[in-house]
Amino acid sequence: MNKSRLALALLLVLVLLGVAAWYYRPQLDENLAPVVPQAQPVQQPAVAAEPVPAPEPPPIQHPVQAIEAVPPPPAVRALPPLGQSDARAREDLNTLLGRKKVEQFLLIDSFVRRTVATIDNLGREHAAPSMWPVHPTPGRFSTLRRPEGEIINPDNGQRYSPLVQFIETVNSRQIVQLYVSLYPLFQQAYEELGYPRAYFNDRLIAVIDLLLATPVREEPLIVGLVEVKGPIASERPWTRYEFEEDELQSLAAGQKMLLRTGPVNHRRLRAKLIEYRGLLTKAALPKGIKP
Repeated sequence: MNKSRLALALLLVLVLLGVAAWYYRPQLDENLAPVVPQAQPVQQPAVAAEPVPAPEPPPIQHPVQAIEAVPPPPAVRALPPLGQSDARAREDLNTLLGRKKVEQFLLIDSFVRRTVATIDNLGREHAAPSMWPVHPTPGRFSTLRRPEGEIINPDNGQRYSPLVQFIETVNSRQIVQLYVSLYPLFQQAYEELGYPRAYFNDRLIAVIDLLLATPVREEPLIVGLVEVKGPIASERPWTRYEFEEDELQSLAAGQKMLLRTGPVNHRRLRAKLIEYRGLLTKAALPKGIKP
């Protein structure tokens, strides 16, 4: 074989070996495969990422500035820092309600923060009493056993009568005026609660509407004591009652509180809520809620 034919034959063998190596590569032992150096990626010049604009906050539905001040507000007073606002709240509330009433019903320690947290929680599943700006109602929640089950004692509503009467006698316009004058503190407390882009007065109106949507129930309400397993007996078992009706038990904390006050107190509180709502906003009631 001459040199030209020999070179052609070697070239053909190399091509066939290359094709065979590529075709059978998945079946070869990886440990025997030749190590192929990886190409280094080409370094691209760093490009500064464009800042993502923050989403626009939702529009305010019920601006405090739209609340009518009747009577006209007094001279504007500088507000203290939120953490030092208890003395101002006590002074204003004593002037408006009287010191004895304030001491009897209200808890002034962290009053603004307590008020904001409680209003927000009234529209949720649970409203911790430890955050209430009012003293808990004295006495114990009581029930009666009936053939249909354990019901809320009709006399239980009497426990709430002093508080309801106090709420009814308060001048609603003056309370709203005080609320407006302290509003920056309420807004700050709401933002600290975890809503930096929300508006507290909108939340207040939403919770009022939720409470107004609570049905007034004239018939006895059946409840059941939630069983707590464990070696230590509950010291306050009357706090563990739940409504037997799933529809009632699924309501928000504030709605269930209204039901527990009894139908008479419920209607009285509902009338007061409608009055406050009319002072806080001119917006119409949501559909399905009757005045």
